[in-house]
Amino acid sequence: MSSETLPSIGEMMSASVPMVRTLNLEFTETTAERAVVRMPDQSDFHNHVGGPHAGAMFTLAESASGAIVMTAFGDQLGRAVPLAVRAEIGYKKLAMGPVTATAELGRAVAEVVADLDAGERPEFPVKVTITREDGAITGEMTIVWTLRPNK
Repeated sequence: MSSETLPSIGEMMSASVPMVRTLNLEFTETTAERAVVRMPDQSDFHNHVGGPHAGAMFTLAESASGAIVMTAFGDQLGRAVPLAVRAEIGYKKLAMGPVTATAELGRAVAEVVADLDAGERPEFPVKVTITREDGAITGEMTIVWTLRPNK
């Protein structure tokens, strides 16, 4: 099958992760180094001050981290499953309107795969910045992922 007929990471995540569909997340960039995911302004997911609910912003950021993990390590799925280990989020400014999460891998792919090759269960951080349309940073999140070897 040619790469043109393979579904994109965004399409795969939309098909397999119900919250991605629920929040109407849009995957605008997905590479092994960076993933960008946009959440449109939706009144059904507003909080008490009229912006996106903290839970929706968490899901947006976690989804961006998942997209970069799947892009970077999708070729390892036959021998390991990616799992989020822990996450920490800081809400910096009021988010209003559409918001965008930009995720960046915190370790080199080759290092993580080398750990997996050595029989280890590697952990690696993904750093995510959430911004409003005006560029203001509304949140920052770090998600630590692992590749758990299949038994």
